[in-house]
Amino acid sequence: MNSEMMTIQTGSPRPAWAITAGIVAVVFGVLTIISGGRALFGGAAARAAMGNAVTFVLWFNFAMGFLYIFAGAGLYFWRRWAARLAAVIALTTLGVLVAFSWHVAAGGAYEMRTVGAMLLRSGVWIVIALMSCRALGCRT
Repeated sequence: MNSEMMTIQTGSPRPAWAITAGIVAVVFGVLTIISGGRALFGGAAARAAMGNAVTFVLWFNFAMGFLYIFAGAGLYFWRRWAARLAAVIALTTLGVLVAFSWHVAAGGAYEMRTVGAMLLRSGVWIVIALMSCRALGCRT
């Protein structure tokens, strides 16, 4: 798409960071689906490698991988709905992080890599949501 089309669709030209954010979101989504799919649908060895994975977090992240791809494509093509979707992803990820924290505080089994992964996911989507909502507007 040319820059004239980007301006027509959103009212503003697409900044360079939107291309990067879109690509990062799509790659992040693909990797999330692959790793989550292996853990959820792999054989006994894959389940054993999960260790003390928290099931609701695993299912949430797997499902969100598809939305990461959708949001990334929307950001790449500079669509206003992508900013709103990024905000929804950021907020729901924070909600699951809170639920996961509650699970840990209650003495539930977990893997430290889940802590790191949830913090990374939350941080990435908060940044993408803030930047895209600032540029495209999330309220109309």
